[in-house]
Amino acid sequence: MASLNKQSVREEFEKIKASFDEQVKAGKVPTETALLVNTLILLFGIVLSVFMEKLTKKDSHNSSIPPSQTEPDESSVGKGKKEQNADGDKKITAIGNTRTVETVTSLEVSICKACGQDLSDTECVCIERRTRIDIIFEKTAEHFDAEVKECQACGTTTKATFPQDLAGPLQYGNGVRAYVVQLLVAQMLSLSRAAQMVASLIGQVISEATLLNYVMHLHVALAAWEDTTKKQLLAAKCIHTDETSLRVDKKNHWIHVYSAGDITLRLLHQKRGSEAVEAFGIIPTYGGVIVHDCWASYLSYEHLEHGLCGSHLLRELQFTIDANGYRWAKNMRRLLRLACKMVSTAKDKALSPEKHSKLLELYQKILLDGSKELPPIPEKTNGKRGKIAKSDAHNLWERLDKYQNAVLLFASNPHVAFTNNRTERDLRMTKVKQKISGCFRTEKYAQAYCRISSYLQTMNNKGVNPLVAVSWALSGRFDV
Repeated sequence: MASLNKQSVREEFEKIKASFDEQVKAGKVPTETALLVNTLILLFGIVLSVFMEKLTKKDSHNSSIPPSQTEPDESSVGKGKKEQNADGDKKITAIGNTRTVETVTSLEVSICKACGQDLSDTECVCIERRTRIDIIFEKTAEHFDAEVKECQACGTTTKATFPQDLAGPLQYGNGVRAYVVQLLVAQMLSLSRAAQMVASLIGQVISEATLLNYVMHLHVALAAWEDTTKKQLLAAKCIHTDETSLRVDKKNHWIHVYSAGDITLRLLHQKRGSEAVEAFGIIPTYGGVIVHDCWASYLSYEHLEHGLCGSHLLRELQFTIDANGYRWAKNMRRLLRLACKMVSTAKDKALSPEKHSKLLELYQKILLDGSKELPPIPEKTNGKRGKIAKSDAHNLWERLDKYQNAVLLFASNPHVAFTNNRTERDLRMTKVKQKISGCFRTEKYAQAYCRISSYLQTMNNKGVNPLVAVSWALSGRFDV
């Protein structure tokens, strides 16, 4: 099929429509003919809008398709590089609570290398330092020898008491357990590869069943932390929420994430909608603002304030522009981006009442222009079942019109972000894990992954080393 110039087709259609309207006003067209042709023009306008959308390719810029499923183009070359400083080194944020052994060795100058003069009492001009950083893998083995004695008086044999955490002949400490959890959950390795990594470090083969026991032990230990985290979420002024699919036992399950501040909480359920939301019990009892991507299950909770993700709206507006070139979509996209910039540079991270009123006025004017630019939708015929088919542009316009307060909430509430990218990032590694190590065979291990990864992500947000965080959890410490 030859390439289609969308703009020229749209312009030609508008010219024909305008020419016919002039002939009708001039009385050159009979009334019955005018009614029939106007109906055909109305239907053709809708078909043209849908046809343009079908011909427009979706990618990560105009839809929710991730960049991994989009063909690379020239504009993406060079992107994704980490920020560098003046010396060309990558900026890396170091975690300050790791254990570091640091020594300084002074290298003295006692004799001049040119004339052999004694420099022992000469004052040092400056110091030049060179540094070597290395990692030394050290295995500690603690042996406990319990004495066994036989009483000379009564003949009873008495054995010394071992520490409570030594239930058998061989035990592994919290450092090994933390390393195992780090490999399985944070680094997303498979069981076999994790076992190989542990064996290469300690020279001891640990069975895969034992590794899974470590995971389940931490899962149980974090139950109290999860309950406390839910209470902290309910006290937050704004919560970001989203969901994504996860394969468990060859069936689709859903991971729901709730984020606020430095808290990340992932919860697993077999359903995606209201049934899962009710089971978690967070949104039904929450009284603040939730930011999401306009999922109907969230919007059904009318006792909450809602904020819609601006990134999703911008991508949908871009698709509408790519498909049909509507002026209202261009103006709305420009307005939302301008409002986002104004809020980000505002002192209180919110617009003044006067500026917000002006923003709302412009927003409504663009919607009014859009209602005139979009082809009208025919009324539903009596007796016809189902919904009237609409183009993506119509659906987007109606959503922007119905949820005006939710779209612009970021401009008046300083606690509400323009986008829902926070939860998008919190869910991204879940999809990476599924690609690396596959799906979960049983639901209990999937539940354990959600709870442990939530804890590790939250502690990472607070700047705590994951190995240290796991050790704290195994010892019963959760406060930071």
